[in-house]
Amino acid sequence: MTQILLVLTTVATQADAQVLARSMVEQRLAACAHIEAIDSVYRWQGAVQQEGEWRLLLKTTAARYPALEAALRAQHPYELPAIVAVPCAHALPAFADGVATEVAPT
Repeated sequence: MTQILLVLTTVATQADAQVLARSMVEQRLAACAHIEAIDSVYRWQGAVQQEGEWRLLLKTTAARYPALEAALRAQHPYELPAIVAVPCAHALPAFADGVATEVAPT
């Protein structure tokens, strides 16, 4: 079965999230993207910050992850973006095949 990864990143605005999501799907680096509003608490440059952010959850394959990461880094508005890939221990085989099909280079 194809190794599926769930890739997470955050941005400051819904518009930034939509731009990244659409770009990654259009480039066939992600099969789909989910966008959701979140409240983040984090330490940045020595101070605790709390603000709203937008989280992207991108579905891709392990094989396409390096290209997805490179594209996210190139287009991400943050100086130091959080880009985290989590492997799926289990996935419906037909779903995994569908993700692989959607991110296959043309």
